[in-house]
Amino acid sequence: MQVSIREFKTHLSSYLAQAQKGQPLDITSHHRVVAHIVGVPPTESVGIMRLLAGGTALWQGGKPTGASIHLSPAGRSISEMVLEGRG
Repeated sequence: MQVSIREFKTHLSSYLAQAQKGQPLDITSHHRVVAHIVGVPPTESVGIMRLLAGGTALWQGGKPTGASIHLSPAGRSISEMVLEGRG
């Protein structure tokens, strides 16, 4: 689809939405193509989307905080176990 610069600027969000859906755009100036716009597909991971859809994972739109893991102070330290494993 060819669109003049003026038309593109006037309806920018509409044309960008079309490009994101897969419609390539040629931007023209004085009937000459000066730019080619191609949308970028969404970057969501299919695996994550499948986990969310299946109910295995839950996300409410916020920044992930990580698991709440509490380590027990009793027992041997990891550095001691590593040194023991090295022999």
